[in-house]
Parts: sequence; structure tokens; C-alpha cells
Amino acid sequence: MSHCSTMGASADRSIDNGATWTSWGATQPELSASARSLLTAALGELTPQRPVAITAATVPVSRLPAAVRADLVTALGADAVLDDDASRARHAGGQAYADLIRRRRGDASDAPDAVLLPSTAAAVSDVLRICSTARIAVVPWGGGTSVVGGLAAQTGGAAAVVALDLSRLDQLLSVDHLSRTATFQPGIRTPAAEAALAAHGLSLGHVPQSFERASLGGYVVTRSSGQSSSGRGRMDDMVLGLRLATPVGELVLPAMPGSAAGPDLRRLVMGSEGTFGVLTEVTLRVRPLPECVRYEAWAAPAWEAGHRLMRRIAQDGPRPDVLRLSDPEETRISLVMSGTAGLKRRAMDAWLRARNVTAPCLVILGFEGSDRDVRYRRREVRRLMLAERAAPLGAAAGNSWAHHRFSGAYLRDTLLDNGVLAETLETATTWSQLAALYAGVGEALRTALARDGRPPLVGCHISHVYPAGASLYFTVLAAADPGREIDQWTAAKAAANAAIVAAGATISHHHAVGTAHRDAVAADLGGTDGTGIAVLRAVKGLLDPAGILNPGKLLPEEQSR
Repeated sequence: MSHCSTMGASADRSIDNGATWTSWGATQPELSASARSLLTAALGELTPQRPVAITAATVPVSRLPAAVRADLVTALGADAVLDDDASRARHAGGQAYADLIRRRRGDASDAPDAVLLPSTAAAVSDVLRICSTARIAVVPWGGGTSVVGGLAAQTGGAAAVVALDLSRLDQLLSVDHLSRTATFQPGIRTPAAEAALAAHGLSLGHVPQSFERASLGGYVVTRSSGQSSSGRGRMDDMVLGLRLATPVGELVLPAMPGSAAGPDLRRLVMGSEGTFGVLTEVTLRVRPLPECVRYEAWAAPAWEAGHRLMRRIAQDGPRPDVLRLSDPEETRISLVMSGTAGLKRRAMDAWLRARNVTAPCLVILGFEGSDRDVRYRRREVRRLMLAERAAPLGAAAGNSWAHHRFSGAYLRDTLLDNGVLAETLETATTWSQLAALYAGVGEALRTALARDGRPPLVGCHISHVYPAGASLYFTVLAAADPGREIDQWTAAKAAANAAIVAAGATISHHHAVGTAHRDAVAADLGGTDGTGIAVLRAVKGLLDPAGILNPGKLLPEEQSR
């Protein structure tokens, strides 16, 4: 009997979630009675709110000059230059809490003045030439999933701003089976990319929670990290070559397995967030479809023991492909929100108590590969788990996580409907500093979002590990303050940012900079004396002399054009 199954990774990679302008998907889960009880007991009275339909959205009058619009129509075709209210409203911001709150109110004041839909790399270059000459700001648009303000339609002093929607650049261009590489256009979304690769017996295996909607180009320019990062690495590790359109010409960086030919300009493009140019092609490492997929769940006896497990696995291996540890609060919230209650929950509690696990921390392990490889890694990791007195919860619990791995975004819409502020943030640091960072950020969030003496619910997990350290991903649930939701979260985010900077941690591990981290990124970019920022400004000045590319993102505002 096989010890492996193919459920999980391949089964959930072809989803059309029917997203709307205010929700992640067409369907939303209902809150269970136990979930409602948890929220009201912890947060107090909630004020339910329903979103406004897109037809009721308030969209400002387009500022795009008629002559520029005519030039764009000539370059792209009439069907690729959209300035109707609905198209513009759909491109008003990304998926940050503030973006969602504005759209749910019917506020599309952040809408671009037009939406452009190029279908070739040459057309992208034409757009940049036209907009640079006319000083029209350009916001590159992939899947629209930025949670840090990376899609804010800021003009940076330009006459107008357009969203450059790359969804028509959505093809797998070539596959090199011998080298195990594949070349894509940037607008292809992950389910489509995986389906195209599967026809060749291959997989990318980059699976962030935004998998259903995000684009490959977006992953590259934000330095994304997926849930299988322990085995597959970050998007940074997958990029071999790329092409970047800029207002002054095209940057072509051929696919190379390794090179010492000067500084790696590919790395300069990765993380640039559309401020240096627009990605038009990318070559990525790919792998054969896994012969075996296995998920399982464990309960670490405490957060500190879980840290030791993560560190030992990251430093000494072998590594699972998915390695995830939730703190006690996130574990508790997840079990209640998933409906694990009643007899099933009591039986689990009894099982854990019998093994001296009183503050359980959920651990998810995922293995993909050949049957032999998966057997070996599972056996060795199991030895480590048992050495730290972790309790096995089995494959069923692991498969349940895999099946629901994208459900958080859908649940968030339900929480917003019920008057709950629901948002996330992430950071990373070394193992020696991780405990202090965890305590500092948690305290900052609880203090900033306390209401009537009730602190918010703050959970945290580790889902990306390295020999030197790991990421911390915080999830926050608080009672929304009607009419002040954006100010409420902005203050909490500022407090968390300050705690992260004070701890010497990175301001963003995988969500990028955008506007949310722009004014706290100096230490990450070379220090507070501004030398590193000056280097990046010099690059932007060379590639984008008119300053039209995604203004107001990445680099501190006071220096922006």
C-alpha cells in the first residue's frame, strides 16, 4: 500500500474563484456558532457592515488628456484603453485592509484615470514611451493582490495615472526540459501557469496564499515567498532570466544557471515593484510533477519547543517542503474558525493532555517528491518531532490544512461583513532575535488596537525558515471602529513597524514595500544615512528619467518625484 497521495498541491491549483471588486471570491464561508462566540467574547460588540456594489461606486472624472488617450488607442487598439467607471473602480487599490474598506464603502477615489491592456511586449514599450513623454504615471498591474499599497494610483506630480494591466500577457512561451526551465509572460496567473506546466509533466511549486489570483510577474517584482519555501525556496531562487521594458529601452538579462559577470542585475529587478520598469518575460526553474505528496500535522508542546524544532530542521535538515508552526493563540483561533469544536475538539484536547501538551502549537509538514525521497525525509523529521515531545495529529489533519490552505482570504470577507478588523503583517529576523521580535510586535499590536479594555486577538506563525532565522507572520482580529477603520489600522501598523525597526528586523519578508513600508525601509536599504536609497534613486533616474513608474512606492516619500 502506498504511503503517498497526490491530493493537496496539484488538486487545488486550478481554481477560478469568481472574485468581485470587494471580495476575494464569489462565495464566503459562514461563521460557526463557536466562531461567533469566540469573537464576541474576546472583542465585545461588533457592528456588521455590508459592502457597496460596484455600480454605486464613486469614481472621479478621468484626468487623462484626450491627446494622450488618442495616442494610446493608436498604439494598443480601442479595446485596450478603458476609462469606464467599472474598469477603473476594479483597479482602485489592491487587497490591503484599507483598500478593501474604501471599496466596501463605494469609495473608488484611488482609481486610475484609465486601464491599459497591452497584449505584446512591444506594446508595453509603446505605453512607456507615450506616458514618459506626456508625464503620465504608470502603475503596473498583475493580479491586483498587493497588501502593502503597491497598486495605489499615485501621480507623483504627473498629469494623470494609468493602470498597466498585464493580464493579456498570459502565456507559457517555452519549456526547456533538459535544463528544467520555463519562460513565461508576466501576466499569467499561478493556476494557469501550473496547468500549462502540468501538460509537460512539470510544476513551478510556488504556492503563496494569493495563489488563485496573483501573477508570476507580481511574484518576481515583490520577491514573493510561497508556502513550500522550505523545499522550493523563494521566488528569488527560481528566477534565471528576464526582460524589463523601461522608458529608455529594454533590459535583457539572459537565463543563466550562475554567473560572476559583475553585479547580478536580475536581483535589481526582483523587488523593484514596477518602479524601474515593467517585466515582460521571465525564465524560471521548474521541477517534475511530484510522484508523492504527503501532509501531516503535529502539536508542539510549546512555542519555544516549536522554535527549536524549526531551527533544527532548517539548520540540519532534512527539510519538508512545507514547514509551518502556529503559536498557541493562532492554533486556538484556527481550530475554532475551522469548526473543530464539540466532541472532536474535546477528544483532541484529551489526546494532547495525555502527552503533556497543554499549550499546543500546530505544526504542518508537507513533503513532495519521489516516494523514496518523501519516505526518507518523513522518517528523519519524525525523529526530531518526537525528540521535542511533539504529538502526532495525523495525515487527516495535515490534508485538511492543505485543502483549506487558501480559505483565509475568503474568511476575511466574512469577518469584514461582521464588523471585524482582519489584517496581517510579516517580518523576519535571526533565530537569536526571534523571541524578542515576537514579543515586541505582539505587544505593539495589542496596545494599539485595545478597545474598552479588550485587546485584539493576535496570532502568529512561522512558515519560512532559513539556517540563520525565520519569518514571523502575524494575524490580527479586532473590533472595527465604524467610520474610522482605516485610521484604526494605520495607527496599529505604524506601531508594529516601529517595533520591527527597533528590533533590527526586516520591515518586509515577502509582502514587499509599497506605501505601507516605504517610510520604514531605510535600514533594509543600506542604513539611515541614505546611501542605499541614493543608489536606487540613481538607478531609477537612469531608467525612468521622467519619474512615471509607480510613483510613491518603495522609496521614501520625501524623496519622491
